Amino acid sequence: MRHASQAARPAAQGLYDPRYEHDACGVGFVATLSGEASHALVQQALTVLRNLEHRGATGSDPDTGDGAGILLQVPDAFLRAAADFPLPAAGSYAVGMAFLPVAEDE
Repeated sequence: MRHASQAARPAAQGLYDPRYEHDACGVGFVATLSGEASHALVQQALTVLRNLEHRGATGSDPDTGDGAGILLQVPDAFLRAAADFPLPAAGSYAVGMAFLPVAEDE
């Protein structure tokens, strides 16, 4: 007897091959084969993140969080509109985020 999730898998397409589907501990993946960015994908990724009870990145330090999050495409058009300096060609730069202490004594 096949599990219900196996019966619902789509056919092989592009780089996707359903033969490689299997359970993963603490991992969720949402993407489109077209590569088009959309807010719906972000909403789906956040839903996956909220529904993962066990994440491989879960840490034991309650003050720093567990490192779980979502990976996004670099929003080139938004960054060009927001930056007050010239940016390199799309795909030639990266974006990072850091959470630093607000007070000097932290």
